[in-house]
Amino acid sequence: MAIIKSSKIREMTDSELSAKLFEFQKELNSERGMLASGGRTSNPGKISELRRCVARVLTIQQERKLGIRAVKPEAAKAGTKATAKTEQKK
Repeated sequence: MAIIKSSKIREMTDSELSAKLFEFQKELNSERGMLASGGRTSNPGKISELRRCVARVLTIQQERKLGIRAVKPEAAKAGTKATAKTEQKK
């Protein structure tokens, strides 16, 4: 599984997000099982990257649940005092 950026995750629907989370968790469990049985992984950094991807997906799911939208980079550069709470859906 490739690294997936937060911007790509935010473009997904809720059902796609749940499916992607399941894929990441399945692959992570597979890699951990391989290590536990005394095997080796092809890429030693894969487990930590999968953990980060799972965390990204869970974070974005929680943001959607709470109704929080990300601050746009343009607003931050312009010097406005935009925060995540002020950028919520109106």
